[in-house]
Amino acid sequence: MRFVYPQGKRKALTFSYDDGQDFDRRLAELLRSHGMKGTFHLNSGRLGVRGKEEAFVGAEEIGEVYAGHEVACHGVQHRNLQTITREQAVLEIQEDRKALEKITGGLVQGMSYAFGNYNREIMDIARSLGIKYSRTVADTKSFFPPKDFMEWHPTCHHFNDLAALGERFIKVPGYYELPVMYVWGHSFEFGRTGDWSVIEEFVEKMAGMEDIWYATNMEICDYVQAVRKQEFSADGMTMHNPTAISVWVAAEKEFLEVKPGETRYIGEL
Repeated sequence: MRFVYPQGKRKALTFSYDDGQDFDRRLAELLRSHGMKGTFHLNSGRLGVRGKEEAFVGAEEIGEVYAGHEVACHGVQHRNLQTITREQAVLEIQEDRKALEKITGGLVQGMSYAFGNYNREIMDIARSLGIKYSRTVADTKSFFPPKDFMEWHPTCHHFNDLAALGERFIKVPGYYELPVMYVWGHSFEFGRTGDWSVIEEFVEKMAGMEDIWYATNMEICDYVQAVRKQEFSADGMTMHNPTAISVWVAAEKEFLEVKPGETRYIGEL
């Protein structure tokens, strides 16, 4: 028996983009128009700010710009959490959550570390404030889910062998369990040059694949965490799902859904 993603999808693809600059409009629509989902990490203290070199999406536009995607934290003012006091770090994360939740009307429990800087204390602070995952900037160029979602290393930055890694992901070997390709970056890296070809070509290539689950960071985090909580009988043939999320398992030619709270015989899967 092997775990798979919802509806029997074998792989998951997700995107993570920081800072909330105006170029997110084009990127969010690009993903949405191809049936994909991303997570956009925003600094609530910068919303609507417009300067000579930078312009940020306004609070009143978030619902429209990021429709279908996840909105997550990146710190109120994008401060380096390792160089400020513990109390300031708490406020940088907590007040960002509060502001974004007020705007979106939902829970905001994802994060990416500003400047990619973090340590064990910062991870513990974020976890204590209700953050479920946080992305680093350490590319793995692999497709394994993280051991600890508070230290979620992405597969690659979009300028770090994206096309080649996409090809590898399409052909990822069967021994990978719950493989995920995680792409990250900043939309201004396309917008300032006017060259969107790298991400546009990748999205075109990866769209519409029947074995890929196109999901937000949080959807993948929640699903993998649910998988890790599954319980089995001593002989491994009966599975109990103690979580609030349906979990799917696969055999050679069959997929089974084990619903929340359900105990189900899965036999020789």
